[in-house]
Amino acid sequence: MRLQGEGRLLRIFIGESDTWHGKPLYQAIVRRLREEGIAGATVIRAIEGYGATSHLHTARILRLSEDLPLVIEVVDTEQHIQRVLPMLDEMVSDGMLTLERVEVVTYRAGPERTG
Repeated sequence: MRLQGEGRLLRIFIGESDTWHGKPLYQAIVRRLREEGIAGATVIRAIEGYGATSHLHTARILRLSEDLPLVIEVVDTEQHIQRVLPMLDEMVSDGMLTLERVEVVTYRAGPERTG
């Protein structure tokens, strides 16, 4: 796949404990994006945050937090992002999706890794 020039960055803000059909939501989203041929997605685990309910999710509490904020960053062309937005809107019942323009400078795969 060739991706260069103007693209779109989609950010999906969800919680670590969110699920989709019994599986972690972030895993389900990444899997579906890959099946849809989206150029790439990265899941980032945050150490603190809150959303629409203002409930604070933090790693500072003296217990292992099981619901830290997650951000899934997705970059592709505007057409590809627009195509998957309805699917993501259905999957994300508690969270936020944002979209912004980006300039893709380089997108390439290195040599195939073995072993």
